[in-house]
Amino acid sequence: MYLKDFEIRWSDVDANRHLANSAYLNFMSHVRMTYLTEIGFSHKTLLEKEIGPVVFYEHMYYFKEAFPGKPVKVSMEIMGMSEDAQFFEFHHNFYDYKGRNFAHCEMMGAWIDLKTRKLTGLTDDLLEKFSTVEKAEGFRVLTKEDTRKFARTPKDLV
Repeated sequence: MYLKDFEIRWSDVDANRHLANSAYLNFMSHVRMTYLTEIGFSHKTLLEKEIGPVVFYEHMYYFKEAFPGKPVKVSMEIMGMSEDAQFFEFHHNFYDYKGRNFAHCEMMGAWIDLKTRKLTGLTDDLLEKFSTVEKAEGFRVLTKEDTRKFARTPKDLV
């Protein structure tokens, strides 16, 4: 499990004076990009390979409020990946300064070719880096069908 510390800033708080839902998304994105940079997916590397990560969904579950004044930790675990690493699923947990879990998120995404604007697998060198990282308990190999589990067609369009 990868962990990163955060301080809740004034700009992270909403009108109810607790951690805003947009701040949760920003913290998770920062954790993911920091992690990817540490395993060799730097901004420069992504530019050279002309690829970028895209988010399909982020499902948040909030258990308890978080307020400014105490640090929080955000985790990231790799829960799933397709064989070519085109698709990936990460889970995030949020912990207060006492280690209590106050939120959870399930996120799924993919890599996009920035020239063709189409989904793509990773190049062999990046695939090797991504394939050798620690996987979470319950890790599974993803397929395209896993990315479509919430797709619906309205009956009046059929």
